[in-house]
Amino acid sequence: MTAYETLQTKFNAELVFRPFFRIEPLSSREFREQRVNLSEYTAIVFSSRHAIDAYFKLCDELRVKVPETMKYFCTTELVAMYLQKHIVYRKRKIFFGNGTPASIIPLIGPKHKGEKFLVTKAAGSNAEALTSLLAKAGLDYSEAELVKSVTQDLHDIDFASYDIVAMYNPADVKSLFENFPDFKQGGIKFVGYGKSIVPAMEEAGLSIDIQGPTPEAPSVAKAIELYLQDNK
Repeated sequence: MTAYETLQTKFNAELVFRPFFRIEPLSSREFREQRVNLSEYTAIVFSSRHAIDAYFKLCDELRVKVPETMKYFCTTELVAMYLQKHIVYRKRKIFFGNGTPASIIPLIGPKHKGEKFLVTKAAGSNAEALTSLLAKAGLDYSEAELVKSVTQDLHDIDFASYDIVAMYNPADVKSLFENFPDFKQGGIKFVGYGKSIVPAMEEAGLSIDIQGPTPEAPSVAKAIELYLQDNK
């Protein structure tokens, strides 16, 4: 039984899954504003499949030939495997970590220290957790925004009818207040899941009743389960 099924059976909870935003690649015009020359880099760091799609799309649009010698450093194996959509996996230099920024540095090591790295990210996001480590290691890197979050229309949602709302990304907060500028939390309990979401929610004046991940609650579903157990 999954954690979400446990919520449904154990607490008779009704679950609704609704994205507050979608991810889109930047247009070539938007990308050019950053003054990043893709052909200058010999290694690239990916943390999402969206960024991979956006990178190869931009290369096509800007007529940049991705060299056979390009090295790919991915935060997880899942992201690394997605490269197969665009390249022949076995013929490239592909490395992946365990999901943490710190796991990327040993992959680079002395062997790849001479590469020029491009760290990909979403518009408005902060890659400091990784770039600070790259700087400390004395590596040559730049950052580039490849994707952006686009707010979804949420006007059909009656938030007052929900007891708990879970948020994962600062773009969730942005979308909520773009749809409802005068939104009031009232009695709604909010889940703030992830380090980046907490300051965004606090800045927006939202009270966080359930926070994660924690050792006891490695997932949103588990965090909600523990909260419901403690507040029967």
